[in-house]
Amino acid sequence: MKVILKETMDNLGTLGDIVNVTPGYARNFLIPNNKAILASEKQMKRVEHEKRLLAKKLEKIKAGKSELKGKLEELTLTIRRKAGENDKLFGSVTNQDIEEALKEKGYKINRRQIQLSNPIKKLGAHKVPCQLMDEIVAELNVAVVTEV
Repeated sequence: MKVILKETMDNLGTLGDIVNVTPGYARNFLIPNNKAILASEKQMKRVEHEKRLLAKKLEKIKAGKSELKGKLEELTLTIRRKAGENDKLFGSVTNQDIEEALKEKGYKINRRQIQLSNPIKKLGAHKVPCQLMDEIVAELNVAVVTEV
């Protein structure tokens, strides 16, 4: 039985794909859970139209994220922490600290988008990747300075 997927499913395909599944899987799971619709000529045309609209929206979103990337890469975040000998911090700078510093500057970035592999534990300038979209990654400039 041929169905059109209404959402991306790991083992079947992506949104809008026409896949061949067993009739029981389609009748008992995919269609009742609104994950797929029966593939007919009318439905295929509608899905193609929706794909074109989605592509236009995605292009607008990508343009906005690219602009945001440029702004974020020009920005330098200064985070103040107490430090001891050899520029070691008492504590560390985490994703949440960077998120709060961005919020103070007027940017709303989720801490899960900030890809800090390990917390920052030394004073100095650091580059921190921030995943804005699948293929758009901004390099944040984070300067950790000693607290007076």
